Amino acid sequence: MDGLVLKELVLAKERTTIGRKPDNDIQIDNLAISGQHAVITCILGDAFLEDRNSTNGTYLNGQSVKKQVLQNNDVIELGKYRLKFIADGAAPGAAAEVVDAAALKPFEISATIPDAAPAAGPGAGRIGVIQILNGAGAGRELPLTKPLTTLGKPGRQVAVITRRPRGYFITHVEGASFPLVNGRALDARPHPLGEHDIVELAGVKMEFFFRS
Repeated sequence: MDGLVLKELVLAKERTTIGRKPDNDIQIDNLAISGQHAVITCILGDAFLEDRNSTNGTYLNGQSVKKQVLQNNDVIELGKYRLKFIADGAAPGAAAEVVDAAALKPFEISATIPDAAPAAGPGAGRIGVIQILNGAGAGRELPLTKPLTTLGKPGRQVAVITRRPRGYFITHVEGASFPLVNGRALDARPHPLGEHDIVELAGVKMEFFFRS
């Protein structure tokens, strides 16, 4: 506030709520802040900012957002207050790949980051790959070598694939249409991806498999 750091908080919980009411994890007692304004959700080391239908909106780096992956040094703006997100280590906060599959276009990569450590769980020593099965991008493959890959149009994520020591996980992004895995809609929990799982979103089908 006014260039001064008022408080630092560690995001140790899965959900950290922000708002004017005293029951929030981060309380900001200001009329410009809604009672339940926003929430930060941490899943498998990744952090997501979500607006909770606030009156004055939630802004990230000057842009109005509904839900967005947080990256290191992102600035969240709520009224006259600014909250700076600082990632402790490589993740969360790493740059994300964006797969523009919903528009039936070839994969579009928005940024690159160093490869993650090899997986230690199922498929250890192998790289996960997604192959588009239908539409204009049919036959294209995307090696999932980065810690974080978002599925959807740029700025409109539908799901997130994270690469962890235990393997690969897909997570639904709240507020977006539900992707399907093997014909079943995801719930809010991270879902492990197995060999030859079929992921479907916006009519586009993609197969997940491991490559040695």
